Amino acid sequence: MDLSQSDLLGDSVVVTKLDAVINWGRQSSLWPFVFGTACCAIEFMAVAASRYDISRFGAEVLRFSPRHADLLVVAGTISYKQAPILKQIYDQMPEPKWVIAVGACASTGGFYDNYTTLQGIDEIVPVDVYIAGCPPRPEAILDAIIQIQKQLHTEPTLKLKERDFQGKLDEV
Repeated sequence: MDLSQSDLLGDSVVVTKLDAVINWGRQSSLWPFVFGTACCAIEFMAVAASRYDISRFGAEVLRFSPRHADLLVVAGTISYKQAPILKQIYDQMPEPKWVIAVGACASTGGFYDNYTTLQGIDEIVPVDVYIAGCPPRPEAILDAIIQIQKQLHTEPTLKLKERDFQGKLDEV
């Protein structure tokens, strides 16, 4: 009786790429660190509550240290005094990491076009997803998390994500 290799193993073997397995696990285990400074942070609180339930998307483990987070959610107005703090928080996060700019203020400065307000956090940290609105609806924040999860499938995992980003604070 001649048994082939597939007959011996049956259905107990799955063949896939290592990147696909790691990204599959990472997709449902995002650990957000929320840098909330204004009304958009209140909307994020709604997302974390039971009505919108961010845990359905695997991002319920909110981190209180950037060293334990891989998703930075910047919600609200950022002043020039806060900019170095935000940059330091971003630098403390381990690779790979992603950034979501929540609302008009974090994305473009909003209607605060003055000498104290940063006109978009992309001047100091690279942003992966922008969310429009003042403040945006909780569904928009959930949609941004889903966009980050979709982005995970295309990124290589064995090689750390390299970003060629030169922000304003690097020039000083």
